[in-house]
Amino acid sequence: MLDDNIKSQLKAYFEKIVAPITLTASLDQSPAAAQMLELLNEVAEQSEKITIKTDGKVKNVPSFTVGKTGEEARITFSGLPMGHEMTSFILAILQASGYPPKVEEDIIARIRKLDGKFRFQTFISLSCHNCPDVVQALNLMAALNPNVEHEMIDGALFQNLVDQYQIMAVPTVILNGEVYGQGRMGVEEIITKLDAGNPKEEAAKLNAKGDFDVLVIGGGPAGAAAAIYAARKGIRTGIVAERFGGQVMDTLGIENFISVSHTEGPKLVQALEQHVKSYEVDIMNLQSASKISKTHDGLEIEIANGAVLKSKSVIISTGARWREMSVPGEQEYRNKGVAYCPHCDGPLFKGKRVAVIGGGNSGVEAAIDLAGLVSHVTLIEFDHQLRADAVLQKKLFSLPNITVIKSALTKEVLGDGNKVNGLRYQDRTNNAEHTIELEGIFVQIGLLPNTEWLKGTIDLSPRGEIIVDPKGETSLPGVFAAGDCTTIPYKQIIIAMGDGAKASLGAFDYLIRHSVTEELPSMVAA
Repeated sequence: MLDDNIKSQLKAYFEKIVAPITLTASLDQSPAAAQMLELLNEVAEQSEKITIKTDGKVKNVPSFTVGKTGEEARITFSGLPMGHEMTSFILAILQASGYPPKVEEDIIARIRKLDGKFRFQTFISLSCHNCPDVVQALNLMAALNPNVEHEMIDGALFQNLVDQYQIMAVPTVILNGEVYGQGRMGVEEIITKLDAGNPKEEAAKLNAKGDFDVLVIGGGPAGAAAAIYAARKGIRTGIVAERFGGQVMDTLGIENFISVSHTEGPKLVQALEQHVKSYEVDIMNLQSASKISKTHDGLEIEIANGAVLKSKSVIISTGARWREMSVPGEQEYRNKGVAYCPHCDGPLFKGKRVAVIGGGNSGVEAAIDLAGLVSHVTLIEFDHQLRADAVLQKKLFSLPNITVIKSALTKEVLGDGNKVNGLRYQDRTNNAEHTIELEGIFVQIGLLPNTEWLKGTIDLSPRGEIIVDPKGETSLPGVFAAGDCTTIPYKQIIIAMGDGAKASLGAFDYLIRHSVTEELPSMVAA
């Protein structure tokens, strides 16, 4: 199952094991169980400190636990941890053995202080690139705190549990039997949600920070580039980010980042964060800005928790999010059949009927990928023709289980109160309305800039994008903007990075000119 190269890598990793580890399997006669035992045996062969047992009593079979030998295991894998989850398995072994995690000491202390009983279950799909972050975060918490247990569940293998909890999106986290959260979550976000503390205290910590020279709002590629360029100038730089990495964290394959033939979103974000942290940049993660205003001596940025940060200049790089259909039923059935990530949630619709909304590259690619999993795909495009590249359209029309409907306006998402069961659309050529019976709807209709909080403060385009000049400056002096939230054409990672660098240079030029202007009166008086 594992090739020689992987085995060699495992040997090197397992030299870091601190205390002996026992992998205890709960098996049946299924092919999946046979594969699981084969994997565990091959893994155990790479270290004398790993022992295999097959007398497990875990309810969900096949599965196995990871724990320090002689202690009760608190980490469970219900399913085969292959693909993206192989790293989760390796880290679970190391961290359960006592190997110190690469996490800030403050986070570790907060995990150890958690009081109460926390039984987490995370539903994943092996093709999901968001899932490993959640699995690894909760495994780490279970390794550090005896009050925490965590079970990874492969939704494709345990359809009965998927039906029981009505899981229609991954990752979905269950805490003590109730849905706790959905989507990508890092350990810091999970801890913050569990141990909210006093919002006034959090706000007070932010209020205590001194004035910044440059404050970047947003932690995606544009924000990271802006912060690096500012910090290299030796000026006080900070980043306020709802989630460092932004939308790139949800990007699977990246093959057009010049000089890097292939990478993945989370990997690129990790490199960006390490680069930013190599400079003296104050990163304020899990914080969102709610208002910006000009004062007599600079700018003030209000944070959602009530804190106020001050800076001489600001760079807004809040990016964009998936555009929604804005039709009845969409919000009601979000993550109950309405999805936005075919790579993540596609496996949950195996053998079912789905629709893809959008005929651009993203929509056509999604339809092609889903066709290999589901029974039938209906692609719905508003325009009279598809906008995807010709090579993608050729592949699309070669697949027998895809139907394409053009000149169609989606009118309503239909459901039974618990999950999606259909979609209603209008034929724009004759206004006739039709209903399609299906179980899933994947929305792929472009991006929407995250700029609602700026309305009435900064000039925006009709699309809601921040209007910028060639240096990235906005209509509010001292405020610059970069990346997908602006009017720059072509929303691409590499363009956002260059745009962030440009806005940072523009902000630095503004600071120099502004300081010279302030000094002129005193020089004239002298």
